[in-house]
Amino acid sequence: MTTESIQPVSFRQFETDFAAFSQALGDSFARYGFAVISDHPLAQAGIDSALASAKAFFALPEPAKRAYVVGQGGQRGYTPFGVETAKGEAHHDLKEFWHMGRDLPAGHPYADVMPPNVWPDEIPGFQPGVSWLYQSLDAMGLKVLEALAVYLGLDRHFFDATVNDGNSVLRLLHYPPTTGEGPHIRAAAHEDINVITLLLGAEEAGLEVLRRDGTWLDINPPPGSLVCNIGDMLQRLTNHRLPSTTHRVVNPAPERRGVARYSTPFFLHFNPDYEIRTLPGCVDAEHPDRYPEPITADGYLRQRLKEIKLL
Repeated sequence: MTTESIQPVSFRQFETDFAAFSQALGDSFARYGFAVISDHPLAQAGIDSALASAKAFFALPEPAKRAYVVGQGGQRGYTPFGVETAKGEAHHDLKEFWHMGRDLPAGHPYADVMPPNVWPDEIPGFQPGVSWLYQSLDAMGLKVLEALAVYLGLDRHFFDATVNDGNSVLRLLHYPPTTGEGPHIRAAAHEDINVITLLLGAEEAGLEVLRRDGTWLDINPPPGSLVCNIGDMLQRLTNHRLPSTTHRVVNPAPERRGVARYSTPFFLHFNPDYEIRTLPGCVDAEHPDRYPEPITADGYLRQRLKEIKLL
């Protein structure tokens, strides 16, 4: 049994020693595809409020929840239990979720690919609380990208204009209590599609990351931490210098099967028309370009949503 763990990087270093923060964060991503950020600035009261709204929604009767299935490839509103299936898997995941995306002004050029949000009438505090969490994680993601830009030898604000109107999505996730029997697990092994993912609420056990030797590493972040991982879009942009690592959420131990698991991953995306073209600094004789043909972020997203049965 290994005692290996991903060592947290304190966000306090962002202000006090940015170079050290960038290096530690980048090294963790390069090794694991994941990092744990402690001492993040998001107010716990705000997180608790958004999570309480999520729990209230998932406790609604099934017909009430299904009124918010809006048929947009799962981009907005409610996706029922038993729909999402990891790429290449025959069995669906044991989860249901709600998606909030970016609010765009009327007439925005991305409106055709980024639909308006929907909100549950039954939960009065849902919209303000969940919107706050979206905006807070969006801002936090930009700071993580600042550190990664420097780690990659780019201008510190390289990513600002690539994600400022990104098709980013906040997912409110509910994994109900489980019997632990049968072929289904809470989330089968997969990689994330997007640029980076920021995850709150991973305190209930189950998240595991695939090591390079083929074994699984438990992610047990300290309370109040933010788990962050590289998505396939950034892996592609960096020619795999920053890897998008396979991960899963396994079913709980017998003594925890009666406990639901909630989490709130924020999937940070590029602007839909951003062209994902391999960074020149990530290509050399030992690392030839794996992706000589560029693709837009929206084109890549749609390709992948079809693979996981959301489109």
